[in-house]
Amino acid sequence: QVQLVESGGGLVQAGGSLRLSCAASGTFRSINVMGWYRQAPGKQRELVATITSGGDTSYADSVKGRFTISRDNAKNTVYLQMNSLKPEDTSVYYCNVVARPSGTPYYYKYWGQGAQVTVSS
Repeated sequence: QVQLVESGGGLVQAGGSLRLSCAASGTFRSINVMGWYRQAPGKQRELVATITSGGDTSYADSVKGRFTISRDNAKNTVYLQMNSLKPEDTSVYYCNVVARPSGTPYYYKYWGQGAQVTVSS
């Protein structure tokens, strides 16, 4: 009942910026925590940033000061603004939301399809 569609990935030079978006659609009553993960080839999946329904944010040490997570509750969308990109940021980025579908009292985790971000040196 909930689908996540990511957009905004691409190729950028070191020092550049990209903005990822993840829009939730379907029949759901509420969204709790929203976040972004990334996974590079041969690497473990890493939590990049989270934002609560109240707007509290948390970031991995590797992206603090460079990335900003935000959300637009009216649009059911979470964003990741990535500035001062480095080659080591190259990865597939996945959005993740905790949402309660219509007709159930339970929350579930949902994942986006992934967006490739490539940073060239």
